[in-house]
Amino acid sequence: MFVAQVATSKARPRPTRNSKQFEANKGFGLGLMLGEPTGLTGKYYLSKDTALDFAIGRYGRYGRDQFDNALHIHVDFLWHPVVLADPPAFWLPLYFGVGGRLLDHYRNDRDFSDDVHLGVRAPLGIMMDFNTIPLDIFLEVALIVDLIQDDHGYADLNTLLGARYYFN
Repeated sequence: MFVAQVATSKARPRPTRNSKQFEANKGFGLGLMLGEPTGLTGKYYLSKDTALDFAIGRYGRYGRDQFDNALHIHVDFLWHPVVLADPPAFWLPLYFGVGGRLLDHYRNDRDFSDDVHLGVRAPLGIMMDFNTIPLDIFLEVALIVDLIQDDHGYADLNTLLGARYYFN
């Protein structure tokens, strides 16, 4: 008889609190995000309070035809300098960072030209980082400043909501 056994991940125990500094109890996670952009997101902790955040997804706002069906990719270096709240079930750290983004889209004007944007991304967010389950939920606002674009510069604020499951 064959018996399949499924391994489950658990968040590592948190250290005893003596300050409001964040300390990660997870390693690598993947999940989904909704907003600008909508797609897949990942996070890899480099140390107790720094991480790499990355995503790939669809970027486009209904009613704004210039970015219909665009592909968005970003990578950010994040710092988690302070915990805003720490009830028993989760920690609520503030985070900010800096990174880059690539946007590729077809313009929906008469010539259907392909535009590529390359720019800087500066996210600011809060995260509900659960203490005993390998999950986080986050809300983020990011300033986007495109430095390279076909016809002119572009700046925007992106807002997204997401969740990630951690495998270690």
